Amino acid sequence: MQALPHASLISVHSQDDRLIVAGRGAWTAEYADDLEYAVDDTVSKYRTPKGVEIDLAGVERMDTFGAVLFERLRRAWLGAGVEPQVRGLAPRYAVLLEEMSRTGHEPPPPSRRHEAILERFGHEVVNVGKDALALLNFIGATMAAVGRVALRPRTFRFTAMVNQLDRVGFRAVPIILLITFLIGCILAQQGIFNFRRFGADIYVVDMVGVLVLRELGVLIVAIMIAGRSGSAYTAELGSMRMREEMDALRVMGFDPVEILVVPRVFALIIALPLLTFIGSMSALLGAGLVSWGYGGITPDVFLRRLKDAIDLDQFNVGMLKAPFMAATIGIVACLEGMRVGGSAESLGAHTTASVVKAIFLVIVMDGLFAMFFAAIDM
Repeated sequence: MQALPHASLISVHSQDDRLIVAGRGAWTAEYADDLEYAVDDTVSKYRTPKGVEIDLAGVERMDTFGAVLFERLRRAWLGAGVEPQVRGLAPRYAVLLEEMSRTGHEPPPPSRRHEAILERFGHEVVNVGKDALALLNFIGATMAAVGRVALRPRTFRFTAMVNQLDRVGFRAVPIILLITFLIGCILAQQGIFNFRRFGADIYVVDMVGVLVLRELGVLIVAIMIAGRSGSAYTAELGSMRMREEMDALRVMGFDPVEILVVPRVFALIIALPLLTFIGSMSALLGAGLVSWGYGGITPDVFLRRLKDAIDLDQFNVGMLKAPFMAATIGIVACLEGMRVGGSAESLGAHTTASVVKAIFLVIVMDGLFAMFFAAIDM
């Protein structure tokens, strides 16, 4: 008989070339430190016995911690090629030990394979294709909802549209005025600074007038609305989806696209041209003030030159782009909002995607319009 430390929990002795391990007392978390030390000490002293018999008749109580340590003891000898024989196990602990014996045998997860550049590019192309199909499908759903509203005008949520018009239109006026005013100032200052080398200060009026009315006015406003209002649309619809409010609308027989999307898109289509006009006028005002203070171009000279440099076509080009850009921003924002999953992480990801995709499509659309208007000589 060989005594071990903590013999009150485990005792070991040899009999006919077999190792007999007897458990005693309470194999519970209360005696966790002593029990773990006893198990590890037993395994380290008797690494390769010819045979092992584990007697658990003396174990009075056992919990999950005790079962885990018993399984550690058993597997240590199994790894050495010895199959321990268990006897004296109380029936009430048999299920617990059987469950412990089944755990820990799962294969390790496969190591992550680094994707090749071409493989990653292929995945991104597939994802872009899926996004394009989803966008086309949502455009169709929105147009169908608009058609139903046109056939039944009383179903249109006019109050909701006015509320959204206030939020995305009127409340955006201060920031639009400030940003476009600064853009106009910067354009005029840089134009005068560079044109002055050639003695052509006055041509800064032509440059600012064409850029602001034709391109930058609508583009800057659309980008700001995509970041300000598009993200708000996505967050609102995403939160409603997380709270299952859209499912509730469907249960009540309403179409979420008709109820939630159409008023928001219409509000943007109305608001963006108005904000574009306000922003363009603010940019021209900023350019005029800088031209007067920095370039010595008086307001009356600035206005006369501006009148000669631009015509109604320049103004029309910028204003015609606005409704299409507004519809694009609204549809993309609402689509991303309705694709939100059930987590805050998904909400943040789709809100970010909404802003990025809307700005990208606005810029692409501006380029397509530029080629179109150049082709028709406008």
